Amino acid sequence: MKKLPILIIYLFFCFNLSAKEFHVTKTGNDNNDGTFESPFLTIQTAADIAQPGDVIIVHEGVYRERINPPRGGTSDEDRIVYRAKSGERVSIKGSEVIKGWKNVENGIWTITIPKAFFGEFNPFQDAIFGDWFNNKGRLHHTACVYLNGHWLREAEDKATVFASSEENALWFSISDGKETTIWAQFGKSNPNNDLVEVNVRQSIFYPEKAGMNYITVSGFILEHAATPWAPPTAEQIGLIGTHWSKGWIIENNTIQYTSCVGVTLGKYGDEWDNKAESAFGYNQTIKRALDKGWSKENIGHHIVRNNHIRYCGQAGIVGSMGAAFSKITENEIHHIYLYWHFSGAEMAGIKFHAPIDTEISNNHIYRCGHNGIWLDWMTQGTRVSRNLMHDNTKDIFVEVNHGPFLIDNNLLLSPFSILESCGGGAYVHNLIAGEIRRRAELERETPYHKPHSTEILGLSKVIGDDERFYNNLFAGGKGLVVYGNDAENLQAGGNVYLNTALPSIQEKDALVLEHNSTELILEEKSDGWWLEMNIEVKDLTKQDRKIITTQTLGEAMISGAIYENPDATPYTLEIDYYGEKTRNKKPSPGPFANLNEQSIRLLVWPR
Repeated sequence: MKKLPILIIYLFFCFNLSAKEFHVTKTGNDNNDGTFESPFLTIQTAADIAQPGDVIIVHEGVYRERINPPRGGTSDEDRIVYRAKSGERVSIKGSEVIKGWKNVENGIWTITIPKAFFGEFNPFQDAIFGDWFNNKGRLHHTACVYLNGHWLREAEDKATVFASSEENALWFSISDGKETTIWAQFGKSNPNNDLVEVNVRQSIFYPEKAGMNYITVSGFILEHAATPWAPPTAEQIGLIGTHWSKGWIIENNTIQYTSCVGVTLGKYGDEWDNKAESAFGYNQTIKRALDKGWSKENIGHHIVRNNHIRYCGQAGIVGSMGAAFSKITENEIHHIYLYWHFSGAEMAGIKFHAPIDTEISNNHIYRCGHNGIWLDWMTQGTRVSRNLMHDNTKDIFVEVNHGPFLIDNNLLLSPFSILESCGGGAYVHNLIAGEIRRRAELERETPYHKPHSTEILGLSKVIGDDERFYNNLFAGGKGLVVYGNDAENLQAGGNVYLNTALPSIQEKDALVLEHNSTELILEEKSDGWWLEMNIEVKDLTKQDRKIITTQTLGEAMISGAIYENPDATPYTLEIDYYGEKTRNKKPSPGPFANLNEQSIRLLVWPR
């Protein structure tokens, strides 16, 4: 027995000696051995060789390839790591440079590209389609044309390109299977001198096979992907995606310019892809996923942190069932689905189905069309906390869920803050500046689960509101007046109402600061985003309120589950937007616990 610790130490060192570090550079060669002195040329060559525990370091440069990892790690400790060299700019693109443009007139240029340029995948022939997709009566392709790194939008026809301007630059293409002709508006730019690129790859970092677990992707610029529409009933292919797996870490990347989705944490593909557009169809999709091993042991547990995600045609992050038990934190997500040239039901900064026990925290989400965060079906044990959201069409949409889920300490600053079409939600210590709207949902039956599990206990319609609003600061909109006497099991207390906001008739202890015209200003400066409110802090303390706990919130009506952490420990909500603990037994309303100034002026998102 005395020799056992020595044996363990010996095996540990043997394992670490077997782990390898591979290098990739633009001056490398794929016939090399991948060492620092003899690096590879392509990332895929390193991926083909790497084993659990290995690290792939990619050095400065632009790499035009799609990485298809053939294997993953075996545990959180023995993962395969893809990392950009610290301090170096490493870009991986799904596009290729194209020259040979011919001038037509008034900034319009054209080029004809042979089939061989694209290989097996031509995005100019790849139409966007799928469940819950609305093309608005015209064709849309996954392809894109980029001028000096920024995309041009696809026109409906060639005539529209000729009528466009440099400020509204468009392109249009015709492809007959043998060659592709593109017309594009480049304004004053000469596309043969400036950088013009076109999409040729569907994704940048995405495993062809499901179940590639424990992979880390860190520090890259990932851009220019011809991604397909990503509904919950089909394989969800993103610019980068986990493909029905467990334990990925996607961190410190810039993820940008994708026709549909940036990051997917989603479903595998099968013969039912894009053939199940109904509540019944999605319930059958869920049943098949359970048969294929959807469980806490096998799927999810991803970490997506500190990424900059922008310019996505459909959504920044998407996940159907595959995002369960994950953490989405410290990301900046913006300029998502802004053009509205097509429509559907999957557009948001973050769009999840079944984010069971998933945490969405400390993100900055803004300038997103349709929704900032959309939590759709099976939002149970989910927590949305300490996010800054503004300039979205809607900040948060929660749909046909039964809870429990918690939305706390967020800054919801868009004119339309919350659309509620579900039950079992708790809203605590938020600053809510816009409208809250209710929407009945009596047609669809959706699942609820055993706590902290994918196991389904039953299906139910949303038969009652079953909502909790505690210690929020309402600074605009109508407040909770939309929850009248018909609102079933509404719990509300400790809320403060400013400007036009008013409490529900069911709330008895609300503090309404009458005749208070409070201006809320969010301003971007060189050091970050600043929030200012011209209200004296002492005015917010004229009310008794308590620290909200699991005991306060109780249990959700339909699921019967209690409000608690994923590890089944109770909530005690005394940590504010900044992560500071309240110093008082009577906490402040809204997301800021320890305000000392006479009025509110705070740095809410530092650079």
